Amino acid sequence: MARRTTDPHTVDDLTTDVFLAAIDTAASYRPDRGSEEAWLYGIARNLLAAEHRRAAKELHKTGRAAGRRHLDPDDITRIEERIDAERAARPLLTALEGLPESLRAIAELVDVDGLTVNDAAAALRIRVGTARVRLHRARRRLATEATEVTEVTEATEVTEVTEATEATEATEATDATRATDATGHAEPILEGSS
Repeated sequence: MARRTTDPHTVDDLTTDVFLAAIDTAASYRPDRGSEEAWLYGIARNLLAAEHRRAAKELHKTGRAAGRRHLDPDDITRIEERIDAERAARPLLTALEGLPESLRAIAELVDVDGLTVNDAAAALRIRVGTARVRLHRARRRLATEATEVTEVTEATEVTEVTEATEATEATEATDATRATDATGHAEPILEGSS
């Protein structure tokens, strides 16, 4: 849960809900469909999806009804630190979000949560062969899309820095070649004069 939700209170609540749901539905567990761990991950995935739907509805309602709160300098600093810390993972997360749900689900369970393909297949209630094919497709698309996103992001950042540098240099060059005399007329600055 902690890998999918940033709020520690929500993680605590969802973890509790997972185990309460497991206790309530223990009679429905079928060992022939997968391990207990995979069964728990399936419950967790369903609860997390329900939480995301609930949070989206609440956010929509809050956004429509509430005013805007201004950020204080500490908030801005925390946001900047978090952005910098997550920069390296952004291309992969962007690529992961772009995957179809069936591919993203298997990739998250195997590559993020560390389940085996067999356990992930059981959690998703699909055949192991289907899970392997989806995982292969997801990894192949992630590798391609992450590379493309990285190239676009790097090109955009380089362009922005170049444009800002060129604008600064042009302004400095203009300022350096002119000085204003007492009458308000611009005169060129000569080297070595002050």
